[in-house]
Amino acid sequence: MCADCPARLADDLEAAFPAFLEHHQDLVYGIAMRVTRQAADAEDLAQETFLRAYRALAGYAPERRRELRTRGWLAAVTLNLGRNRARSRRGREPRPLDETAELARDERPGPELVVARRESARLWRARLDALPVRYGRAVALRHVSGLSYPELAVALSRPVNTVKSDVHRGLALLRRALADEGEVKR
Repeated sequence: MCADCPARLADDLEAAFPAFLEHHQDLVYGIAMRVTRQAADAEDLAQETFLRAYRALAGYAPERRRELRTRGWLAAVTLNLGRNRARSRRGREPRPLDETAELARDERPGPELVVARRESARLWRARLDALPVRYGRAVALRHVSGLSYPELAVALSRPVNTVKSDVHRGLALLRRALADEGEVKR
């Protein structure tokens, strides 16, 4: 439905919004989880994102809704709300990522698989966190959330070529980190 989401939202926002929400909930929750690192906070942020999205869409003219790049726009809304929440919570102790949230979806994985997944997730999170924010966010949105470059440009409010450069530089830094760890050859 993603290709015709904007047209449906333009024609009848109330009727199209539930399908729009269902179609984009994984994207929004995934970004929210990376921003908040806590399942309960990610759920709250995702809900707030869709509430804000509905209110914004209701205020848009149908022509504007029809031209909307929904994935990039929702990513931008999620990131902005996440930044605002982080600013308002400054001074509080950060909470660790609830690593069991992703594993809960599996049907009773064995302990070896659980440990391997946790360790792999921890290592990749650390690698992404070690990147400058600009590059880490671009790489995560592109390769973890699956946003296209035009969607990424909308989400990060930067030109397409700039986000391409950010992703390229971020990946180069990740390759260098992997080489330093002995994971890949230079």
